[in-house]
Amino acid sequence: MRSRTTDAFRWRTALAESRLPLYLATGYTLLAIYGSLYPFSGWRDSGVPLDAFLTAAWPRYFTVFDLAVNFAAYLLLGFLWVPTLRPWLGPGLAVAAAAIVGSSFSLAVETLQNFLPSRIPSNVDLACNALGAVAGALAGARWGATLLDGGRIDALRRRHFMHGRAGDWGLLLVALWLLAQLNPLTLLFGNGDLRNLLGLPAQLPYSAQAFAGIEAATVCAHTIAIGLLAGRLSRQAPYRVALGLIAAGLIVKTLALTLLMQGAQGLAWATPGSMAGLAGGIAIWLAVALAPTFLRQALAALALLFATALVNLVPDNPYLINTQQVWSAGQFLNFNGLTRLTSSLWPFLVLPWLFLLRPQHE
Repeated sequence: MRSRTTDAFRWRTALAESRLPLYLATGYTLLAIYGSLYPFSGWRDSGVPLDAFLTAAWPRYFTVFDLAVNFAAYLLLGFLWVPTLRPWLGPGLAVAAAAIVGSSFSLAVETLQNFLPSRIPSNVDLACNALGAVAGALAGARWGATLLDGGRIDALRRRHFMHGRAGDWGLLLVALWLLAQLNPLTLLFGNGDLRNLLGLPAQLPYSAQAFAGIEAATVCAHTIAIGLLAGRLSRQAPYRVALGLIAAGLIVKTLALTLLMQGAQGLAWATPGSMAGLAGGIAIWLAVALAPTFLRQALAALALLFATALVNLVPDNPYLINTQQVWSAGQFLNFNGLTRLTSSLWPFLVLPWLFLLRPQHE
């Protein structure tokens, strides 16, 4: 009894110091809701009983890829909720609760998909999702402690990155930034585009020279912002962390274009404008990286505001429009929805963090 009480107290103490598991689990769940119900349009009652899909026959058309994606998505969902719930429920109940949360969540979104003409509820998807949630919960019981309570990931995070809730939010924002790079239909680092989200037309006519200039300025400003943000989060080797994050963003973008476009499009982002902006952004970031903390935070916010304004002013690129027409989201509909939302909203999540972060915070 004493060991169980001590274990619960230790986990609650660790959670009070770092709420990163809670933030990750909540953020991932919200993104999963959006992705599962995207595009949130055409809601109607089809007249089919809401539970009809539970007893439907095996679907005529399915792919192993779809089943694997559903399993993997809920595997992570179950994994993240175990270290979040364990401080209050203990290890056994946390696993059971995470499995139930994941399975119930899947049942709820599959049922709601009855009202969306672009979505088809499936008992096979539900089964894969539930199995993924259970497997993830079991994995969370085994390895979830690495996120909290002195585990390897927690120790690495405490040694190299900012402490406290401010650091937790910063790391969550970095994870969302990398997720946003998986959107194949944006400029390099071109986050904050509200036109597609709100259905607004472009304000400027297209010309190759003007587009290249705006593209270079956008990539430059966003590179400065992400470099300063990464350096602010780092407690040791800020240059290495910032350059590593920029390199990771380029790798993720390349992989997204290669896999999602199903062709030799991996380096489609490497246009003359984006390469010039990337080089200029890194050079300017290196020049201001040793400035006082408050100045670096202000410069990061200004660079992000400037980049976001440019993204919403840039003319429509015929190449990207043609790519969007050729590329069918198809089996990537969930994925496409959440990456677009993340890309559009990311700057507006970072700016409050930069404004509220105290310069002396460590």
